[in-house]
Amino acid sequence: MREEEKLAHDVYVALYAATGLQSFQNIANSEQTHTDSVKNLLDRYALPDPSAGKLEGQFSDPNLQALYDQLAAQGSQSLAEALKVGAAVEEIDILDLQTRMAQTTLADILLVYQSLEQGSENHLRAFTSRLLNQTGETYLPQYLSQDAYQAIITASGTTGAGTGMGSGNGNGGNGQGGRNQP
Repeated sequence: MREEEKLAHDVYVALYAATGLQSFQNIANSEQTHTDSVKNLLDRYALPDPSAGKLEGQFSDPNLQALYDQLAAQGSQSLAEALKVGAAVEEIDILDLQTRMAQTTLADILLVYQSLEQGSENHLRAFTSRLLNQTGETYLPQYLSQDAYQAIITASGTTGAGTGMGSGNGNGGNGQGGRNQP
């Protein structure tokens, strides 16, 4: 979870550098809050931090490294591609968090994951709305089912602990932590 939260943060920092769109910086700041929340869980359970000593764009997990490289390159092609990458990251986050929540019964971990999922839904709405408003393109879900995607997009944004892109505040996440572990 820690590295996956870092991945979202680092992708959004790279996309802000590529596009100059302040929304990416705002959500990157929100993602930093998420990485800090997961770090608190790691500390509480005395688990090692896989992102310790890693610079932006560097990951211990080779799969996350490859995903970061792919997403940063794709998102750097255009504003539309950057916004699609942002939405895809949030879709992945939602699915991963749902998987992780089903694998733990620890209340503190569930609380963090639920907050991150709520934020990811807010961020997904923000990215897809911005894509439509700035480019005229309608986002098509890449990972969520059409029904799950529509349920999220048509729901009202809710408030979490981070900053969104104008259509909601909240947290985003990418969870792929182990069973009962952050």
